[in-house]
Amino acid sequence: MNLLLLSLGIMLLLVLRVPVAFAFLGPSLVYMLSIGQSVGMSLRLIVNATASFPLLAVPLFVLLGVLANRGGIADMLFDFALAVLGRVRGGLGYVSVGVSLGFSWMSGSAVADAAALGKVQIPAMLRNGYSMRFGLGVTGAAALIAPVMPPSIPAVIFAGLAAVSTGALFAASVVPALLMALGLCIVVFVQVRRQTGIVPVEFSMQRVFATGRRVIAPLGAPVVILGGILGGFFTPTEAAAVGAAYMLLLGFAYRTLRLRDLAGVLVETVVTTAAIMLIVASAALLGFILARERVPQLVTESIFGFTADPTMFLVITAVLMLILGTVVDATAVLVLVVPILLPISAGFGVDPIVLGVLMIVTLMIGLLTPPVGTVLYVLSSVTQAKVSEVFRGSLPFIVPFLVIVALIIAFPDAVLWLPKALGL
Repeated sequence: MNLLLLSLGIMLLLVLRVPVAFAFLGPSLVYMLSIGQSVGMSLRLIVNATASFPLLAVPLFVLLGVLANRGGIADMLFDFALAVLGRVRGGLGYVSVGVSLGFSWMSGSAVADAAALGKVQIPAMLRNGYSMRFGLGVTGAAALIAPVMPPSIPAVIFAGLAAVSTGALFAASVVPALLMALGLCIVVFVQVRRQTGIVPVEFSMQRVFATGRRVIAPLGAPVVILGGILGGFFTPTEAAAVGAAYMLLLGFAYRTLRLRDLAGVLVETVVTTAAIMLIVASAALLGFILARERVPQLVTESIFGFTADPTMFLVITAVLMLILGTVVDATAVLVLVVPILLPISAGFGVDPIVLGVLMIVTLMIGLLTPPVGTVLYVLSSVTQAKVSEVFRGSLPFIVPFLVIVALIIAFPDAVLWLPKALGL
């Protein structure tokens, strides 16, 4: 009965649009008190959930993304991509995908990507004859590459929860992220054939060289971060710190950052990190309650009773992530579900790295679907467009993501190709 009341309380708060962390935390504390546990016990569980060395990489990667955003790196990448691809029919669509792919090596966050690039790309598309719906759709969908391509904050969280190598998970995410970019380019190609009035951008080799010089140094950041991790020179936490320092030096060198800007950078980093960690902590308390009520064992028995096929297990996982991702923040879903699904996946012989990539890719689709759909609200705020219009524009671009999820399920061993090739 207590578990039923807990579930109803959480669902009610989520429907009322209470922030996810508090929707989990309030009913969980009431449950703990109802079974005679002290507030001190609850607080200890909450604190222990965030006292993890792998999670120390989260604020550092957030800082890296904020510095890249504030330092104008997105603008530099956009100018270069526009100079190279602007004259191609539908070039700004490809530019949007390409810039998001490049920026994803530094940001690790779909929200940061959408906020930074939406302000630049969508007005440029409107000026050149593209429809608002197309601009919103491609910008929002391309932003989803960031949390999949390393350095990925969801990957850091999954690796910490599952006790797997962050470097191996990063490496396994590269190919799916590149396939996401390729799939979006195919949709852009199809979509722009229906658009009329598109004005190509004039090509200038001088402009290509001028903008190209400015992006050489920023593109060194992923080399430093991923090269350090995959080469065994840094742990992910150390790589995040080195990357943030590198981005800070670039900001000062390009004079896009000044000393007086650092206070704002740190405040934004702290606020974003606090939001992530509060979700992790509250979800961990809820996870303790679910474990006490034997929910993981019941789920395990149900799935094993339903099927003995690993592929069907992956299908069930993907469907579950699609459903949960539409109503709950991805971080909360990971903290809640990974401890449940991890032992089940081991029983099916599914590699935890495959499980992590599948969960992350599938959960990110929820960022473009209501009612949570964080990217929808970010783009709506940036462009003053209705959330419904952003969603309708994004729908065609969700299709390649679903295809990639299907490919991961059908060929799970392909996900492990790059980590094995790198000896991770």
